[in-house]
Amino acid sequence: MKPYSELLSKTAVALEPSGIRKFFDILDEMDDVISLTVGQPDFITPWHIRMAGIESLEAGRTYYTSNKGLLSLRESIARYMSRRFSLEYDPNSEITVTVGGSEAIDAAVRAVCNPGDEVIIPVPCFVCYEPIVRLAGGVPVLCETVAEDGFRPSPSRLSKLITPRTKLLILPFPNNPTGAILDKYDLQRIADVLDGTDILVLSDEIYAELTYGERHVSIASVPGMRERCIIASGFSKAYAMTGWRLGYVCAPEEISRQIFKIHQYAIMCAPTTSQYAAIEALEYGDDDIEMMRGEYDRRRRFIVDGLRKLGLETFEPDGAFYVWCHVGAFGMDSEEFCRRLLYEHGVAIVPGTAFGKCGEGYARISYAYSVDHIKKALERIGRFLSTL
Repeated sequence: MKPYSELLSKTAVALEPSGIRKFFDILDEMDDVISLTVGQPDFITPWHIRMAGIESLEAGRTYYTSNKGLLSLRESIARYMSRRFSLEYDPNSEITVTVGGSEAIDAAVRAVCNPGDEVIIPVPCFVCYEPIVRLAGGVPVLCETVAEDGFRPSPSRLSKLITPRTKLLILPFPNNPTGAILDKYDLQRIADVLDGTDILVLSDEIYAELTYGERHVSIASVPGMRERCIIASGFSKAYAMTGWRLGYVCAPEEISRQIFKIHQYAIMCAPTTSQYAAIEALEYGDDDIEMMRGEYDRRRRFIVDGLRKLGLETFEPDGAFYVWCHVGAFGMDSEEFCRRLLYEHGVAIVPGTAFGKCGEGYARISYAYSVDHIKKALERIGRFLSTL
């Protein structure tokens, strides 16, 4: 038999492993580490949502659902999108329930990308977009965002990246890792750049409920944009349902039909128990969102103030639950900074380069932890900085 290197997919072999996971592997081998790395809520899924899942099991609802997901869930998603974001989607033809927001992103990219199509991705960003584009045969085109622009994509920079081969723009906002958001003005400027083109938009809105101050605005709500927009979202962040693995994708019918076919063949349907729990979350979970968002906001202010008092330049996030901290002033790259902080003082944060090369000089710190946990971490970070 030939060597595996000749038998395996060249595209898959060429993918770099996740920089986040590489750091987590180090954590697994260490004791007495205070971690500020995890991108998931520290809250347990609210009881009434768990109870809905339990009741569905007790009622024997353990069979496949419709490939698109329970109609009652899709109807709940449609009402939620209308109520929270003033967007109207047909639950019969424009919504597909997926296995987490990750599957929604993957299916959406595969549904629109032909080999050689270019996909513009603002960076720094979560680790999945570029590999997913490559696996679909697309060509990632990175649009670097900078502190001077509040880590929002510059319309002028964006327009320069557009070519006749540009098929898709991914908008991951509120952003992981920076916490940046896009307001109505930002979205209109992006819409103006796209006007007159055939470029589609994939808007990853998994953190839409976690904004502080201004409510999230979807680019699909900008006049003239709905017909070119695909929205990927889910239940992990807003409802503390990471382990339930449930998401959804909303798109115009023609696009949705192709996403559905990919989902149908690759997945069949999302977990039945999770779907019943999600109905409860959408119908009766608004108070849970407000409670968790209020607590994240308290932590956000605490950690930003704490890091700045230590002398670290810290971008103030308006969304998600991360701070993007400048660590490039200490004569070492971001990975060495994070490794030394971990090995010498037992605090784990994620190097900015895990989110793209432009993340050099930065680190991502999660505040999806208790204030007491964050306070202990800040004390250790302060001791580390005093040695530099």
